[in-house]
Parts: sequence; structure tokens; C-alpha cells
Amino acid sequence: MAMTRIAAPAQATAGEIIQLKVLIRHPMETGYRRDLYGKQIPRDILKRFECRYNGETVFAAELFPAVAADPFLTFYTRATESGALEFRWTDQNGNVTSETRQLDVQ
Repeated sequence: MAMTRIAAPAQATAGEIIQLKVLIRHPMETGYRRDLYGKQIPRDILKRFECRYNGETVFAAELFPAVAADPFLTFYTRATESGALEFRWTDQNGNVTSETRQLDVQ
């Protein structure tokens, strides 16, 4: 399971553009490297990241083996109503991990 750090405001004014930052701790191993004994290190990558605001996708990214370890994403959305920001990422095996932050819009 990947660990993450999310920077998202807890409050915003209606119509305000908010910045969201996500750091996902993940090795993003390509499967091409070898360990100290010459054994191939198995591939282990994240395939997709998505952010939903009250169920609507506001940002999505496809990730590939060329993406560095611990992907860091920054993106913006407009605060329209109070609700949930759901951050979801899917690994190469189809396992989905998500975290949610609440946004209070005044």
C-alpha cells in the first residue's frame, strides 16, 4: 500500500481556485533494473491517479514506468460547493487506494 501526503485546503470561498498537492510514496519500479545479485527487480507501478470533487472527476492522470518514484502531482480546481475531495490511485494489479479530504465552501 502506498503512503501519501495531501495538501488541500479545509476551507475556501465560493468560486475560488484552490491548489491541491499529492505526494504518493511508491517505488514506481520499472521491472528493468537488477538487484546487487543480478536478479531482476519485479515491476511495481501505479497506473492511474484521479481526484473527484463530490463524485465528479476534476483531475486524472495515467502513470507509466518512466514516472519517477514517489510521484508528486499539483493541480487546481474551482471551489463550488462544500463536499468531499477523493484522491484515488490504482496500481498495476488493479488495487485501488483512496483518501478523502473535506472542503468547506463559504
